[in-house]
Amino acid sequence: MRWRLAIVAVFVAVLAIAQPAEDAPAEAMAQPVVGNWGASWEAAVKPTAPNVTGIPWLQDLVDAAPEGGVLALAPGRYSGPVLVTKKLLIDGGGKAVIDGGGKGTVFTLEASGATLRGLVFTGSGDSHSSDDTCLNVRGHQNRIEDNRFEDCLFGVDLKQSNENVVRRNHLRSLPLPLGLRGDAIRLWYSMKNLVEENEVVDARDVVVWYSNGNVIRKNVGRRGRYSLHFMYAQHNVVEDNQFYDSSVGIYVMYTDGVEIRRNLISHSLGATGMGIGFKEASDSVLEGNHVVYCAIGISSDLSPYEPDSTITIKDNRIAYNGVGISFIGDKEGTLVEGNVFEGNIDPVTKSGGGGATNNVFRANYWDDYQGFDRDRDAVGDTPYELYAYSDRLWMEEPTARFFKNAPLMEAIDFLERLAPFSSPELLVRDDRPRFIKPDLGAP
Repeated sequence: MRWRLAIVAVFVAVLAIAQPAEDAPAEAMAQPVVGNWGASWEAAVKPTAPNVTGIPWLQDLVDAAPEGGVLALAPGRYSGPVLVTKKLLIDGGGKAVIDGGGKGTVFTLEASGATLRGLVFTGSGDSHSSDDTCLNVRGHQNRIEDNRFEDCLFGVDLKQSNENVVRRNHLRSLPLPLGLRGDAIRLWYSMKNLVEENEVVDARDVVVWYSNGNVIRKNVGRRGRYSLHFMYAQHNVVEDNQFYDSSVGIYVMYTDGVEIRRNLISHSLGATGMGIGFKEASDSVLEGNHVVYCAIGISSDLSPYEPDSTITIKDNRIAYNGVGISFIGDKEGTLVEGNVFEGNIDPVTKSGGGGATNNVFRANYWDDYQGFDRDRDAVGDTPYELYAYSDRLWMEEPTARFFKNAPLMEAIDFLERLAPFSSPELLVRDDRPRFIKPDLGAP
């Protein structure tokens, strides 16, 4: 059903893009496009004039360079917009600045097998309707390495672009409110790309939509909205990244087969803050990550979604969060094994009534375990059991969350645990809890 809805949505979007405004004057429609490069399946229109006068226009140098050649730029500023349709190596040595003059898209790469290295891209427009971008990539097997993207609405935008390498770039959006910034890196219908060792600061999101088989590793993200957002994207790998101070670290939405390993996600705070979230996702693995100091460490919403599929949460450190793992609904198919739960206000919560007992909890370390290990086998002698007492109130009534740690709520919770006046609900049972905290290594 979801793929049918996706096809309908894309078809409607295509009609909207292809249909010109009825009241647009003919002379306006005939003007050359400078910065809005049209739909991704159309050939880009070559720009006819620079946006910034008084400095060299990079398009002239690109046109003069031979196919397969090297264009080594002298230090200085060059005007955009630029369209590259042939294989080139453009090297700026870290001191060549391509300035879009605050209009439209700065640079479009429509070639395959090209390399952009050591360039500074700046000065895109600020229109979301035309996807104003510093670098719009529409070719395959290109390398985008060691560049800086500053004052860009969107940074690197890959559209139907496969097997590219985006490596060691520094990206920063325009100085706008968070929701009005653009995405630092966006993959749209783009397959088998490598995105690694980039630094994203003060942008909105890094998104992977309708894009399969990509590897995102060793990147650093700071102060964004979604450090990484998947939607309708299958079999991607996310490993060894560090994401700080975003509203959401990694969000996996309508997506299957994602492997999330050895990432550090910290300080995803606020009303919607979460380290890692699953929304109707399936057959995904979450292993060896450190999720610390977030409002919610891991959120599972109707996941796994597909029948006979699984979500594996294994060998992660889930520490010092408001909630360690939050379940929205109690679907079968989640395995929670070998994790360290420490310092969380609530290790596990479940909204909608009932517990999370349809899922399997096995061999986890719980810092609030109250049993013993008399036979010294490093396994607790009795199961770990987590019950919901009066603290169930804030799970059922979100407006009551404001009072969660109020003295009165704490007193009621203490009295109910001491002498329950209602039947507590079992949230979690781990039959073989670890008694000694395992060393999961540094993030």
